[in-house]
Amino acid sequence: MFQRRLATLSFLLAAWLPAHAQLPEPVLGALRSTTIPESALSVVVLRDNQTVLSHLADRPTHPASTMKLVTTLVALETLGPVFRGRTELRGTGEIQGDTLKGDLILRGGADADLDTEALTTMLRSLRNQGIRKIQGHLVIDRQLFNPARADLGVPPFDESPDSYYNVIPDAALINKNMLQLDLRSTGAGLKIAVQPELRDVSVTSEMKLVGGDCANWDNGWQAPEVRTQGQADGRIKVVLHGTFPKNCIASTSINVIDRQAYVDHLLRTTWHQLGGSIDADTIEGATPPDAKLLAAHVARALPEVVRDTNKPSDNLLARILFLSLGALEADPVLGSRPLPGGSEPTLARSATVVRTWLRAHGIDDTGLVLENGSGLSRIERVTPVQLAGVLLAGQRSNWAPEFQASLPIAGVDGTLRRRLQNSPAASRARMKTGTLRNVVALAGYVPDASGKQCIVVAMINSDLVSNGRGRQVLDTLVDWVARMEGMPALGPTPAPGMPMTAPAAQPMPPQPMAPQPAPSQPVPTT
Repeated sequence: MFQRRLATLSFLLAAWLPAHAQLPEPVLGALRSTTIPESALSVVVLRDNQTVLSHLADRPTHPASTMKLVTTLVALETLGPVFRGRTELRGTGEIQGDTLKGDLILRGGADADLDTEALTTMLRSLRNQGIRKIQGHLVIDRQLFNPARADLGVPPFDESPDSYYNVIPDAALINKNMLQLDLRSTGAGLKIAVQPELRDVSVTSEMKLVGGDCANWDNGWQAPEVRTQGQADGRIKVVLHGTFPKNCIASTSINVIDRQAYVDHLLRTTWHQLGGSIDADTIEGATPPDAKLLAAHVARALPEVVRDTNKPSDNLLARILFLSLGALEADPVLGSRPLPGGSEPTLARSATVVRTWLRAHGIDDTGLVLENGSGLSRIERVTPVQLAGVLLAGQRSNWAPEFQASLPIAGVDGTLRRRLQNSPAASRARMKTGTLRNVVALAGYVPDASGKQCIVVAMINSDLVSNGRGRQVLDTLVDWVARMEGMPALGPTPAPGMPMTAPAAQPMPPQPMAPQPAPSQPVPTT
């Protein structure tokens, strides 16, 4: 019954939403003041399964990070709340005395929480089993995803390839492939502390010390340079460039080391610190079926990962979840297990899972374009109607509490913590944000003045959205919805086969809203 009702509703939304309705006067005023054209805005507002507002809502639009709503809800419904990524250390050959006479294999399983501490715990388990020497190769198995190294040969997304939001996942990432830098300057020089400490990896500075504001220290940041000092010994030198203010303390993370070298250096450094040794080189490969399990680590349960995906708008976590849809299934004992292999790229398999879920919920996927499930893409597209259908399904899902709890709360936390603070939506609306250079978006749940839950999806695709202008328009829309009370809808959801009449919405009187501060720099990925 539920599936039939949801399918009928979603179908009718797609089929009967009017192509255009008059935008509320406050929103029109915000558009005029920002010079953003009405044609750049796509929006749908639903209340009690009725359309309150629809403007170009069936147009495929760049969603930016609101696409994470699709990925995270489908992950919760498909993989379930007990799903966990899993990393394994396996060995080939026999253990004789303190020696593993074979290869040590790090088998990646889309473990979003794999870090130095987890790796150390697994390696310490080997030492507790009496193993000290590895008389074979260190093998990194990333075969869960196809291709195993999607990062190779890919042009940078933007001018900040070293930034965390640009990390492309694989199945065996450790520390998300980041180097944490602690920068401390005096008038005479710059000191750098690096975590984790990697054997044969050094970070030095050629940054020029200047007078300046410590709060804006990264204005002088330039892309770091990686120098390989002699191919034979594998030494790596990272050189920092640009300027840095005098007498300042700052921290940042960079993604600059090839991930095979990163895992190699980190694992060997940690194993050496535990008193171990590895005889042969580090290679990539698949885990033999008879390799014995020596140690394992499992990530947090999926709802926790979903929360850490949506609240801060974490692109890497979203991409790992999207790939997991095509590569893993839930396991009640282990947390997750690989799906049967195949030659089809994992991203394509993941997209099939998403489209199958949408169709099962009666959501027409026409015009939907999926690339990596995070919204950090030039080609991903979704219509507001489709995203509203996802949010409707999220309201009625068995995992609705987990899904809704993952969304930023207006004026309180996540990517909405500094927005809508002077609006009745503050502390009440739960919405996912989306931002790229020419995109701003908001999608989620907004209670109106009477407490009725409304679904709001709004996207602006325009070169004019920068410097907070696009956010001003969308925040004005959300404020309008939060003040709405007793307003007639465009029309009720009709019975199947009945045409929907769509009288123009009666706009509420304009409500003043305090301007929100524009961000100091555009945020490219929220």
